[in-house]
Amino acid sequence: MLTPQSPPASQAGAIKWLRENLFSGPMNTILTILGVGIVVYLVNLGLPWFLHSVWNANSLAECRSAITATWGPDAHGACWAMIRERWSQFMFGFYPNVFYWRPILALLLLFVALAPILFAEFSNRLTIAGGVVAALVVWLAASYGEWLPVGILAVVAAIAGLLAVQGTKWPHNLIWFPIVYAGIAFWLLWGGSIFTPIAALAGIVVGWLAFRILAPIAGNIVAVTAAVVAPVLWWYFGSEPVIDLLSRALPRVEPFWLPPVDSDQFGGFVLAFVIGLTGIAFSLPMGIVLALGRRSDMLLVKALCVGFIEFIRGVPLITLLFTASLLLNYFLPPGTNFDIILRVIIMVTLFSAAYIAEVIRGGLAALPRGQYEAADALGLDYWKAQRLIIMPQALKISIPGIVSSFIGLFKDTTLVVFVALLDPLKGITDAVRASIEWKGIYWEPYIFVGAIFFLVCFSMSRYSMYLENRLKREHR
Repeated sequence: MLTPQSPPASQAGAIKWLRENLFSGPMNTILTILGVGIVVYLVNLGLPWFLHSVWNANSLAECRSAITATWGPDAHGACWAMIRERWSQFMFGFYPNVFYWRPILALLLLFVALAPILFAEFSNRLTIAGGVVAALVVWLAASYGEWLPVGILAVVAAIAGLLAVQGTKWPHNLIWFPIVYAGIAFWLLWGGSIFTPIAALAGIVVGWLAFRILAPIAGNIVAVTAAVVAPVLWWYFGSEPVIDLLSRALPRVEPFWLPPVDSDQFGGFVLAFVIGLTGIAFSLPMGIVLALGRRSDMLLVKALCVGFIEFIRGVPLITLLFTASLLLNYFLPPGTNFDIILRVIIMVTLFSAAYIAEVIRGGLAALPRGQYEAADALGLDYWKAQRLIIMPQALKISIPGIVSSFIGLFKDTTLVVFVALLDPLKGITDAVRASIEWKGIYWEPYIFVGAIFFLVCFSMSRYSMYLENRLKREHR
């Protein structure tokens, strides 16, 4: 028997990989050499600029002087001292600095709210992440001398622990918090009476009660209509007197009241996250409803959904933003104060919902007819079939397209600069460059803001891939 021998050097290891992937043919070899040349050129062009960076300076003139003194009169370098000096403006806009703890706390609680939605199984990594969030909340409270963050976290932990003791397992012991978080985040960011978000959340409870009471009696259509109308009536007629009564009965101190912050003080990534996350949260369910309506057999419902989707898809987002900013007030009663950020959120949500509806419609069309026939064979009505069989499969198919729409929505938040809101890319950058100290700086703010946008969008993309792999049950 022949003694086993090692393969030739050209058929193993790195040399084999290079031959198969980079030099497998004449065209591949030319493209590899061309690509390496471009990379080398870009590195030679940009690397000295990064290596000559200055982090300690009070103006652009000081940055240039430091670069000249260290690297010579012909040297160029990045002035990251501008980010060091003005990072708070990029993060918070013109939000009052004594209240920075409020948007930071809203961000930390966002992770708590997302955990039961994004992760169905409890793990050691999730435990470590929860401990880090708790430690950051305590650090935030100690740094600003505000112990309200610890109180909120303690209440959330107590309710989740109580549900866990009663046998409610993860994530159901915390699944209630995403709904409550919407009111807490609004109260933290805008301030005012705590009873304003409580009254808003009470409208959801009113709609749920209307649906549960009327569904067995009058059917699903009447129940759904009542579930929509009842909260609107509560918000329009009932909530204001209740808020006024409770606000007058209790003192204007924490935890019943926070100093208000106007919307024109929002800016930077606080504004981008508020618009982006709210749009994402509301556009997905709205897109599902529009997709089902477009495939409906009822002519009126189908016509309305098709008309809405095609109109929104045929109009640029910036046109809708101008409509929200300038024209909407002409159709409202005199003296109506319709917050500009709320108007932008509504238009961004409607815009994104139209695109998500088409993505989900593609997922519904991809399902074989047998799935619908199986639901009919089981005796399921329309809504149960959609909830238990059709929609879970359609959403799984549509995950890449839905996440792509979310990423596009988050990046489109920079367009709000055209309606006089200070987005982080253009609005805050121009505000920083308007000061005499940083007049003339160009690349640094765009690179900094672009890097943060990349991290957020890349994280959404990676979670999309994780979710796709987790739901690939047919390949296991």
